[in-house]
Order: sequence, then structure tokens, then C-alpha cells
Amino acid sequence: MICIAVDAMGGDFGPRTTVPASIESLKQDDNLKIVLFGDQAQISPYLASIPPVIKKRLSIVHCEQVVAMSDKPSFALRHKKSSSMRQAIEYLHQGKADGCVSAGNTGALMGIGCYVLKTYPGIDRPAICTAIPTLGGHSYLLDLGANVDTNSDNLYQFALMGSVLASAVDGLHKPRVALLNIGEEEVKGNGQVKHASALLSAQGEINYTGYVEGDHLFSGVADVIVCDGFVGNIALKTSEGVVKFIASLSEQMFGGGAVSKLLMAAVKPLFDRLQARIDPQQYNGAYFLGLQGLVVKSHGNANVEGFVQAISSAGHCIKKDMVVLMEERLDELLP
Repeated sequence: MICIAVDAMGGDFGPRTTVPASIESLKQDDNLKIVLFGDQAQISPYLASIPPVIKKRLSIVHCEQVVAMSDKPSFALRHKKSSSMRQAIEYLHQGKADGCVSAGNTGALMGIGCYVLKTYPGIDRPAICTAIPTLGGHSYLLDLGANVDTNSDNLYQFALMGSVLASAVDGLHKPRVALLNIGEEEVKGNGQVKHASALLSAQGEINYTGYVEGDHLFSGVADVIVCDGFVGNIALKTSEGVVKFIASLSEQMFGGGAVSKLLMAAVKPLFDRLQARIDPQQYNGAYFLGLQGLVVKSHGNANVEGFVQAISSAGHCIKKDMVVLMEERLDELLP
């Protein structure tokens, strides 16, 4: 049985989302235990009517503090040692949990994670990585905002970690790794991207395929796509905005008149399948790659379904021994 520490107070909705999602996750997986970290008085009402068979795999660790979404990472690190986020990560560090999930302050989560768990030897900075939908399944995109300013060595390390993740979680023998760039030609891009490309080309153990442009981000031409956090965050947020735009535009197009309503009724099943396929909630749950422990970051405004997905992503990585495989493989790849 695996155990996941959940920061129940994190995110825009706190226990209103995290606790029902944790209960639903326990219903879906009989081999899962969850420890909720947070204000017991706020958490307990959501547990009143759950079946005993579920309740015995769910426990609460009361925490006096909460890391606010507006807290600076340095402030959270120094002054929020009793927070639900800090205590959940400490629980993981002590070996009492196999993974940690939080929807809280991203900067604070990375700062506390680096301080408590430390990074792997040879890894300078963690990277936030998530799965994105493609025509044939999904790809992994990193970094998504943990590192706004990066150098070529950072990008090289991100590529190695992304390749190991895809191998461990998806069972790919030689994941295709690409750098996100403004063109596919070798002369395109800034200095750090070009140097990272040279480093990856010289790394014989990585299946580096070259550059990929933004319009091929969801095409499936690569299994792992690497960029700095500034570019990655904008790319991800833009794609989420496009999904919302398409949904709103469709409602407007079929919103009025008898004929429009008949057409909407006819295409609604197809549209629902399309929306489910590209719904960001279905891909919620980003990995903090590089930390010596599994930390999964949920989107701050995730709904119950989205937070269930984040917990599921953590559980899947635990069952695949991703942390152990990451350590072993990085030890082989890094000097």
C-alpha cells in the first residue's frame, strides 16, 4: 500500500477541493493511503459521512499555519514551519509517505522542497514538468515556471530528467527529446538553446531529435519538450486559454435559434469528447523533477476532478518507482 501526503489547505479552494478529491482517490484505489495536512476543524466536516472502509485509510495531521498564495518563498521558508505544506514535505522526507501533492504557492513549494528534500547530485535546479495532450497520446513539457532564468546546463539537465521520467512512467525505451525553439534550423534560437542543443547532441545516451516549434507542441513529434520556465509557463497558460476560448466560441455559435439548438444537439456528443480530450483538468499534476522525493504540484484552481488527477499522477509515479529510477539513471548520465 502506498501513502501520499496531501497539503489539504493549498490552492484557491483548500479543503473544499482537496478533501473530496482525496476521498474519491481512495475509492478508486484500494492500495492507497492518504494523510491530510491542515486545519482539522476545516477538514473534519468533509469526512463525516464517508464509509468506514475508506476512513481507515485516511488520517489528519493538524497544522496551525497555511502558506498563502501571496507569501514569498523566503517568508514561507522562514516563518511557516508549522504550515500544512511544510509538514507534508517533512513527512515525505522522513520516509512516512511515498509522495506529496499540493495545490499551494508554487514558489514556496519549490523553495521548501529544495530546502527539505534537496536536489539530486549534479542537478542545479528542479524543473516543473507536466503531460500535455498530443494527437497520439501525450508528451512531457518542462520547465513550466520554476526557473525563469536558465542557462544551457540547466536545459541539458532538464532534458535528462524528462527523458528518465518518460522512460520510467511510460515505459519508453528511447524517448524522443526536443528543445522548444523559434525554428527547426540549427542557426535559429538564442545562445543558451544552441549550446544546450550541442550538449544534447554529444550525449549518446539521450535520443535527442533537435528543435521543435510552438505549432508542433501538441503534434506528438517528441515525447519530451524542453524550454526555460518563462517560455514554458507562457506556452502552457496560452494553451489553457485557447481551450477556454474554443469552448466559449462553440457556445456562442450554437447559442441561439431553433436550428442552432438542433445542430448543437447533434454535435454535442462529439464536442463533449473533444472537450474531455483537451481539458486541462485531465492533465493536472506537474512533477517537481530534480528533488530527492516525489512532489506533485496541482493547479491552484483545480476542481475536485483535477485534484484527483494530481493524486493519481503521484500514485502512478510511485508504483513505477520513478524516484529510484531517476536517481539511478542520473547517476549514470551526469558527471
